[in-house]
Amino acid sequence: MTTHGRAAEDSTFVRTYTLTRGRTKPRHLLGLETVLDAGPGRPGPGQAEECEDILTLCRERRRSVTELAGRLGRPVTAVKILVSDLLDADALVVPVTSSYAAADADADAGPSPQLLAALSAGLKRKWPDAIAYPQAG
Repeated sequence: MTTHGRAAEDSTFVRTYTLTRGRTKPRHLLGLETVLDAGPGRPGPGQAEECEDILTLCRERRRSVTELAGRLGRPVTAVKILVSDLLDADALVVPVTSSYAAADADADAGPSPQLLAALSAGLKRKWPDAIAYPQAG
């Protein structure tokens, strides 16, 4: 690696470190695909300028964590930390999408059979040796 390339890499690392104020883990559990929408709150004083950029992007339309990281040109972990700060301030919200909502208007109907089947299949793939529970019905 050239001296110039090394200096640029070090500069990016220092900027990311100061951006997150030395924090390495977000307070909220966020996936790469977590979708975010602008909320009613405002970021607190002293927030990184990237927080305003995140809010601007999320006001245009809902954005995923991955898309925000790509548009800002920042590491995903750093963006997750900033998003966590904005969630704490209610400046961002994680909307409940229709795929997770009940199929009909009755809110007490619970998750759809398709969602439960997909969840079950995913859990079986993740832990194939787990104890099997008898099927209902």
